[in-house]
Amino acid sequence: MTLSGQSILVTGATGAIGRAICHALVAEGARVVIHYGRNRDAAEALLAALDGRGWCLSADLSDPAAPQALWDRAVAAAGRLTGLVNNAGIRSEVAVDAPMGEWQRVWAQEMRVNFLSAVDLSKLAILHFRQNGGGRIVNMASRAGQRGYASNAMAYGASKAALINLTKSIAQSHGHEGVTAVALAPGWVRTEMAEAYIAQHGEAAALAGIPIARMAAPEEIGEITAFAFRPSQASLNGAVLDVNGGSYLR
Repeated sequence: MTLSGQSILVTGATGAIGRAICHALVAEGARVVIHYGRNRDAAEALLAALDGRGWCLSADLSDPAAPQALWDRAVAAAGRLTGLVNNAGIRSEVAVDAPMGEWQRVWAQEMRVNFLSAVDLSKLAILHFRQNGGGRIVNMASRAGQRGYASNAMAYGASKAALINLTKSIAQSHGHEGVTAVALAPGWVRTEMAEAYIAQHGEAAALAGIPIARMAAPEEIGEITAFAFRPSQASLNGAVLDVNGGSYLR
């Protein structure tokens, strides 16, 4: 049980990737704080599937006050947190010829949920970890943040690129304090978001350019996340782990 004794907050835990991450962390001995936005039933079902090894907490991460409240409640529940997974995310579309008000609304919401909530939680995690023997942050970035993205979804790509820079900055600035950070950059993963894209554009469009001709399974992301939290993997600090089937090589 390589993660025995660890307590890890996972945001966006009721989505396909979040569920897989929680299952993988618990399988290696950790307890998880299951963050959810609105679907309490899904969170409680996940906790039951994990044999009760954790806690369920709700927070609307589009609210600037939510990260502080979520973190405080997570610490109150777990006593001490050793890890944070910034996994919550949304993907909206807005055309460049949309009215300026709509354009700004989509960009503001995307950056708030995907990036700024992670910034705030990371700040709180750094302070907590410094006082409690260290800890690790795993940020769920994306291939979209590495190679650029479609015009109508630039906000999503930009938010994920920002997460990658945040990861590297934390790693470089706080590694000496025992606070380490890793980013995962998946390509297409078989999730609700992917299914919505396929419904609109077709599966061939999603699979185009993936040499292995399939999307990643959420369980693959879960396994890699759990691996990144192993105490033996401190040297992953600052790494961006590509999980894209060879669709983006660098």
